[in-house]
Formats: sequence, C-alpha cells, structure tokens
Amino acid sequence: MIIKISPDKERARSILEMAKNRENFVSSMDSSKFPTIVAESYYEIIKELATALLLLDGFKAIGENAHKETIDSLSKYKEIEPWKIELMNDLRIKRNKSSYEGKQIETGYLENKKEKFILIIDTLKRVIERKVS
Repeated sequence: MIIKISPDKERARSILEMAKNRENFVSSMDSSKFPTIVAESYYEIIKELATALLLLDGFKAIGENAHKETIDSLSKYKEIEPWKIELMNDLRIKRNKSSYEGKQIETGYLENKKEKFILIIDTLKRVIERKVS
C-alpha cells in the first residue's frame, strides 16, 4: 500500500548517497564468481533509488507488496519506460527467490542484464538529482 507523507528531500539525498556507495562497491565485485550477490546488490540499489523518488513526491510504500508497488509507481515518470519497470520487477522476483528460497541467479542472466541494470540505475539517479536540486 502506498501512503501519503510529507516530501522528504533530506532523506532522499541520504538514500541517493547510500545507493551510490553500494554502486561503487558492486562495481568492484566479480560478477562471474558471485552473480547472485551482484544481482541482489543491483536490486537493492534500484529499490533504494525508487524509494527515494517516492519520498520526494511525498509517498511511502508499506506492507507485503511494498517493493512491487514502489517499482510500479515509477511508471509515472516519462524517463522510466515500461521495459525498465518489467526488468526491475523481474529482478525483484529473482532476488526474492534467491533470498527466500536459496535459488541462485545464473551468471548468464546477470551478464545479459547487467548493462540494463546500470542504465536503470543511472536513469533513477538523474531523476532524483533533478528533483532534489
């Protein structure tokens, strides 16, 4: 469920900085050795950035489907095309299976999607930076 809150630029800025730190960390990881950990890290970065955007707009997702609703809410931004939402949700599902069922994320999946994850992250950061300035 998405609830209305007061917009919070400071918290969004803090989340943006944390996401950038995670991004620097994940870029130093060997994705062929640790594809699951790297993919989960990309998911965390995307989720954090999506959360920051919601905060800037004065919203917060809570409850069982909070992550899905957070991602789906990004469709209102013209910079975030439908394929990006689909890929974020696909990554969310893979991350959930990994976290809750112990299913590994294949190296091939990460190799094929990594550039797109980075593109999504860059897009989210640009939108946030535009809104906080």
